[in-house]
Amino acid sequence: MATVQQQQQEQEQQIKSTEKRKPVFVKVDHLKPGTKGHTLIAKVLSSNMVLQKGRAASQHLRQTRIAECLIGDETGTVLFTARNDQVELMKPGNTVILRNAKIDMFKGSMRLAVDKWGRIEVTEPANFIVKEDNNLSLVEYELVNVVEEVEAGMNTND
Repeated sequence: MATVQQQQQEQEQQIKSTEKRKPVFVKVDHLKPGTKGHTLIAKVLSSNMVLQKGRAASQHLRQTRIAECLIGDETGTVLFTARNDQVELMKPGNTVILRNAKIDMFKGSMRLAVDKWGRIEVTEPANFIVKEDNNLSLVEYELVNVVEEVEAGMNTND
């Protein structure tokens, strides 16, 4: 009798572990350097092709395309790096849902990106007005080693 109960408990645990959790949507102004797993809704304001390599005519060579897109919501804007097939989805005027997005650092500033583990979906137009005067990609960050600062502070007290 105990084995039947154990089997039922194991089945319940398996069901709980496979249940998908609901996405938690974040706003652009909550994005921080080095973070990942973000889900957000944003409008595409502009798209600028920065790299286009390869020929689409050849089957052996894959075309590499990278575009920097300015996206935003009612709290601010950030640059999004669109790669290959993502470039078509990130057309100015589109509203997109970015799932499992991450923050990459490029020359000290934040860039939002979606890799192979994430997803971009074009959705119905959002009814918010983008706050264009708060561009998080214009903020320059500097990597600081905290351990050295603490040691340096200790040495000055001697």
